[in-house]
Amino acid sequence: MNEPDFEALALEVSRARLAMLMGGTDTGKTTLALQAARLAVKAGRTVALVDADVANSTVGPPACVGLKEIHSEADLETVSEPDLLHFVGTIMPARLVLQQVVATVAMVDQARNLADLVILDTTAVVSGVAGETLKYHKAELCRPDKVVALQRGGEMEPVVGMLRRFLGMDITVAPAGSNIVPRSPDDQASLRTEAFQRALALPLDRWKVRPTVFAPTLPMGLNLDRLNQVLVGVQDAAGNCVGLGVLEHGEGALRVLTNVGEGMKGLRLGSMTINPETFTSTVVNLREVMFGV
Repeated sequence: MNEPDFEALALEVSRARLAMLMGGTDTGKTTLALQAARLAVKAGRTVALVDADVANSTVGPPACVGLKEIHSEADLETVSEPDLLHFVGTIMPARLVLQQVVATVAMVDQARNLADLVILDTTAVVSGVAGETLKYHKAELCRPDKVVALQRGGEMEPVVGMLRRFLGMDITVAPAGSNIVPRSPDDQASLRTEAFQRALALPLDRWKVRPTVFAPTLPMGLNLDRLNQVLVGVQDAAGNCVGLGVLEHGEGALRVLTNVGEGMKGLRLGSMTINPETFTSTVVNLREVMFGV
């Protein structure tokens, strides 16, 4: 394939109503999304960027689907600051396909009411059963009128063929830009650590919490020490995620460390642990944490 004309691709995306961008890690999805958003606002349109790449988030922290309203080029300077969040609870969407799809569709539905153009930046999980399932159900439920698939080889062909065959979608397939240098796993992990540190920035308050405030509900007799350092999404009375927290168990009490405690009505359990001192993260199986199986 020839080198992609990102300016031409961005122009196509900027003229859509809902554009879905697919591709593996560091193929240029986010670069394309921001370029299209810039062209759209220059043309007088309003944009809602939905960032569903929970492992390599641009809008908001990892483990969440974030939404950013873009009304001017100046808004692009603060694109990392979300206007809305939906907690997924993992950086590995293949483990929580349902939660990932629900979060993405919920945010796209809200975005449609906020902007002329919705740009959906999807996860880098693009192959195998998990990748195809994620992309199929997102496309099936969101029904984008513009789909762009960026690839380095032929890794996008199976999912592109599936979307064309079963959903009749017109998809533009283009190669990733040669100037985009893939980040190493260590570099990606470092960026996530920095993102979690920003999301859990000081001052962190310690709020004592009851076992009844969690979703999913804590099983009777659970050793609460097993929840130590588990990541949670802090929910308000309207069911919106307002930020992140980390659980702490000690001295017979369960607490949540968070900087968004005001208005907190409930906590959604994640499938990760976060060290509140180093902000390094570990993926866990929530069922194993809660039930030991």
